[in-house]
This record gives sequence, structure tokens and C-alpha cells, in this order.
Amino acid sequence: MTTGRGDRAAPPAPDGHWEVRFTDAASAKGWENLAQQARENTYRAWVIMRTEPRPAMETSRHHRLKGSLAHGTHRGQTCEQWQIEVTSGGRIWYLLDAARATCWITFAGAGHPRATDRR
Repeated sequence: MTTGRGDRAAPPAPDGHWEVRFTDAASAKGWENLAQQARENTYRAWVIMRTEPRPAMETSRHHRLKGSLAHGTHRGQTCEQWQIEVTSGGRIWYLLDAARATCWITFAGAGHPRATDRR
């Protein structure tokens, strides 16, 4: 079975943890590619999204995106958009949906996202 839009990136979240889901099939496929190239780092990113998706102190590897990328919309809800740098080029972008305690993965990939080049 392949993963796609709306699917969980892992088992259901226990109490106090966030769900991690894909916004579309492309983000699910990118996740799989990223996991093949950087298994441990992808797992660590998943743990971060489950337990502390909005860190008290941002770092260069985990921070909120800026400018026009700072927000995104999912299911009519405007959400903060965050990034985790998994490898030097690999990134995960996710929307922080506080109302549903869900991180919606909007991009995952081993290559640097082109959207940031427009800034």
C-alpha cells in the first residue's frame, strides 16, 4: 500500500504528541526518498514533529520559514510553516495545525526546495 494525501507518516500519536500527516502524494514520496538517503535524521525529524514541532528556541536546522513561506493553508486553516533541515540539502516543511495537533508535511525531499530560491 502506498502513502498519500492525508495519510499518517507513522502510527497514531499517543496523548500529548502531535500527529504527522502528508498533505499530498508528492510529500509522501519525498519523505520515502529522504528516509532512504538519511534514515536516522528523518527519524529524528519525525520525533521532533511529534514532540516539539514549535521549539522554544529555533535553530538553523529547525526554524519557522520567513516571508511568503511563513504561512500556509490546509483545509481552510492558515498555519505557521516550519522547516527541519535533515541533511545539507534535504528538508522537511510542515504546517503547524494547532487546532488539530497535527503537523502537515507540505514538502519532504533530499534536494533543497526551489521555493526558497525566489526570495
